[in-house]
Amino acid sequence: MRPFLLYEGTVPRILWYNLWKRKADFRMTEYESGQYLAGAKLMEKERVRISVRNLVEFILRSGDLDNSRGTGDKEAMLKGGRIHRKIQRSMKGDYQSEVSLKRENEYEDVIIQVEGRADGIFTEEGQVFIDEIKGTYGNILALEAPIPVHRAQAMCYGLIYGEKEGLDHIGIQMTYSHLDTEDTRRFREDFSMEKLQDWYQELLDAYHKWIAYSISWKKQRNDSMTDLQFPFPYREGQREIVSGVYHTVSSGRTLFVQAPTGVGKTMSAVFPAVRAIGEGKGETLFYLTAKTITRTVAEEAFRILREKGLKFKVTSITAKEKLCFLDTPECTPEKCPYAKGHFDRVNDAVYELWTTEEVYSREVIREHAEKWQVCPFEMCLDLSIWTDGVICDYNYAFDPNVHLKRFFGDNISGDYIFLIDEAHNLVERGREMYSADIYRGNIVTLRRKVRRLFPKLARTLDKANRQMQELEDNLGENGSEYQVLATPGPLPLTFLTISGQLEEILEDKNMEEELRKEILEFYFTVRDFLNVSELVDENYVVYTEKCGETDFRLRLFCVNPAVNLGEYLKKGKSTVFFSATLFPMLYYRELLTTDQDAYGIYVRSPFPIENRQIMIGCDVSSKYTRRNYSEYRKLAEYIARCVWQRQGNYMIFFPSYKLMEDVYRVYEEEFSAAWVRCIRQSSDMTERAREEFLEEFQSREGTLVGFCVLGGIFSEGVDLTGESLIGVVIVGTGLPQIGSEREILREYYNRKNHAGFDYAYRYPGMNKVLQAAGRVIRTKEDKGVILLLDDRFLGRDYEEIFPREWRDRSICRLDTVEGALKNFWKRFT
Repeated sequence: MRPFLLYEGTVPRILWYNLWKRKADFRMTEYESGQYLAGAKLMEKERVRISVRNLVEFILRSGDLDNSRGTGDKEAMLKGGRIHRKIQRSMKGDYQSEVSLKRENEYEDVIIQVEGRADGIFTEEGQVFIDEIKGTYGNILALEAPIPVHRAQAMCYGLIYGEKEGLDHIGIQMTYSHLDTEDTRRFREDFSMEKLQDWYQELLDAYHKWIAYSISWKKQRNDSMTDLQFPFPYREGQREIVSGVYHTVSSGRTLFVQAPTGVGKTMSAVFPAVRAIGEGKGETLFYLTAKTITRTVAEEAFRILREKGLKFKVTSITAKEKLCFLDTPECTPEKCPYAKGHFDRVNDAVYELWTTEEVYSREVIREHAEKWQVCPFEMCLDLSIWTDGVICDYNYAFDPNVHLKRFFGDNISGDYIFLIDEAHNLVERGREMYSADIYRGNIVTLRRKVRRLFPKLARTLDKANRQMQELEDNLGENGSEYQVLATPGPLPLTFLTISGQLEEILEDKNMEEELRKEILEFYFTVRDFLNVSELVDENYVVYTEKCGETDFRLRLFCVNPAVNLGEYLKKGKSTVFFSATLFPMLYYRELLTTDQDAYGIYVRSPFPIENRQIMIGCDVSSKYTRRNYSEYRKLAEYIARCVWQRQGNYMIFFPSYKLMEDVYRVYEEEFSAAWVRCIRQSSDMTERAREEFLEEFQSREGTLVGFCVLGGIFSEGVDLTGESLIGVVIVGTGLPQIGSEREILREYYNRKNHAGFDYAYRYPGMNKVLQAAGRVIRTKEDKGVILLLDDRFLGRDYEEIFPREWRDRSICRLDTVEGALKNFWKRFT
C-alpha cells in the first residue's frame, strides 16, 4: 500500500486558475471534435454520442408511470441474455448477430452520432430484415403489435444499415420471447428508405432541440465565470481547501479534507469545483450529503455564487414523499392522476422547466409538475440529466437499488465531480447500502398467503424455508447468538427462481390490492438480496442470527464498503471527501476508497484557543458497570455546576436515550433551578419538532439546557453561533452498543491485522464525540466550554486520536470544575 500523503495547512505548489480567453469557442465533451469554419476562424464543433436505445426511449416514451410492477433487473438481464443468444444460434443461413452500426448527423452547432448493435440481420427471399429481440415476462399472446419504442429501435437500425448497403426497402422483425417458457412471437413490417429517412430526421431534430439549448447554456455558464471571485474574504484555512480541491479535480484524483467546523468547507469545495467545470475539467457536479441540513448549506452556497453573477443550474433531489402531491405516494395510474399519461407529457414539462428557470426549488418543481400533470419526483430526476449540478443524498449515487441510473447505470459514466460532505457518515451508510438480509418469518408468512392462489410460488418458498430452517438448526447446535458462514449456500439460486415467479405474478392486474402490496414488498427484498449476493467477496461477512424469540435471518454484511463505493466513484473523474472529523485518515481512506493515490489535507483550526475551554472529568464514567444512582447523581451535578457558571444555552449529549432519561430525572429532582429551562430530544421527533427544538436556542434570555443523544440529529450539521450555544457537555465516549455486527467487525479487522476494537468501536464512537464538540465554536467570535465526562478519555488510546487543537485540554474533578469554569469566563467580563 502506498503511503497516505497528508499535507497540513498547505498543498504542493500548483498552478492557480487559468482564466480562459476564448469565450466564443465551444469546448469538446468526452469525444473527439469535428471542425467547421466560422468566418476566418477554425472552431471546434461539439460531438455528442447517444445510443439508439437511449435516443428512442427518451424522445418516444409514452404512457403511464407504474411502479406497482417489479423490474426484474438482475434476473431478467441474465435470462434475457440467454434468450438472445439462444434465438441467435437457432437462426440459420446468413443471419448476422450483434452487428455494430452508427450514423452521424451534422447540425450547425453540433455533430450527433447515434450508435448501437442490431440483434440480428438476415435475408429472406431477397428481403433484408433487421431482427430486434426482446425478452419479457408479459403475456406475449396478448401483444397486438410491437411496443412502440422497441419498433423504433429496429427502425433506426434499419435506416442505418439500409443507407450503408444502398437499399431501397428494408424489413423490420420484432421477436418477443417469454423469459420462462421461451414461447416466441414475431411481428414484421416493410419500410421504404425514404419513409425511414423522414421519420429518423424528425426523431433526431427533436433530440437536437435539447442539445442546442445545452450548448447555448454552457456558453453562457462559462462566460459568467470569467470574473467570478471567491465571494468572501478568505478565512484561515480556506485557501488551502480551495487550492487542494482545484488541484484534485484538475488532475482527476481523490482528496480527503479534514477541516474544523466553521472554516467554511462547503463554499471552499463548491467554488473551485464550479470553476473547474467552467474550464472544461468536469462535466456534472454532484454534491452528496447525508442530512437535509447539509443539503440546505450547499443550496445556500450556490445561491451566493449566483448573486455574484454565476450561471449554474443546480437541482436538489429530495425524497419522493416530500414532493408527491398525494399524502402517500401511490405511483400507479389507478391511484395517481399524475402517473396516468405521465410519459406523454414529461419531456415537454422538463424542457420548459429547464429552459425557463435557473433555480429549481421544491416549490418551482411542484408548480411545473402541477401545470403539466406529471409526477414531480420523476420530473426532478429527468431534469437532473440536463443541469450542471445535483445536490442529493448519498443513496442517489451509491445505493445499488436507488442510484440514479441516468448517471450510474451499467456502462454509463462521465466526468463527474463528487463533493462528499460529512464524509464520515458514508462508512456506516455504505455498509448498510451494500448489505442485505432475508428473514425466515417473511418467507413463511408469504407462503401461507399465496399457497392456494399461486401453488408454484408456494412450493419454491417452501424450499427456501427448508434451507433457512437448516441454517437455523446449525446455529442452535453452535450455541452462539450468531454464526459466520463461508457462503450463502444455495439460497441465492432459490431466490433467483422466486424472483422470476414473483415478476410473472405481478403482471396480474386483477390481484387483490393488499396481497399485491405484500408480494411487491417481498419482491423488492428478494431483489435486494440477489443484487448484494453478486457483490459478496472478501469485504463481506455472511452470517446467521436469531432475531427476537421467533424469527431468524441470513445477512450479507458488507464490512468494508470501499470497493463497492469505488465502482460508482470510478464512473466519475474526481472525488473530494470532506468533514470536520476524518481522523485517523488512514481509517477513512481504507473504508471509503480504493484509490491508492488518494491524499489528504489537514486544515488547522483558525479559531483562537483562548476562546474555548476543554476539560475532562476524571472521576466519572458512563461504563455499563458503573451505571447506578450514585453515578447518575454525579453526572447530573457536573451538568448543574457547568450551567450555573454563566447564563446561556447548553447542549448535553448522552450515548443513549436510556442514560439521558436516567440522568435527567436525577437532575430535575436534585439540581433544577427556576432560572434554568430544560428541553429533551425524543426518538420520534417530526421535522417540525426538530425545528422547534433548535429555535429554542435562538433565545438569549435565561439559561437553556438541551438534553440530546450522541450521533443524533442535533450532534452534527447544526449551526448555532455566538450566544446561541456557549457550552457542550458530552457524557461517555460514544462507543456503539455491543452486538453481533460490532463483534463481527472487531473479529474481521483483527484478522486483517488491524486494531479490531478501534475499527468497530473506538473510531466510530470518537467521531460522534468530535461532531458534538464541534457545535460550540463556529466563528472567531464564539466563546464556549467543552466538558467530556468519562475517565476513559484520559487513556492513551483516546489521546492519540484527539485533534491537535485539543492539546490544551485540562483535567477536572467534580469539586474543581466550577473553579476552572469561573476562571475561563472571567476572561470575557
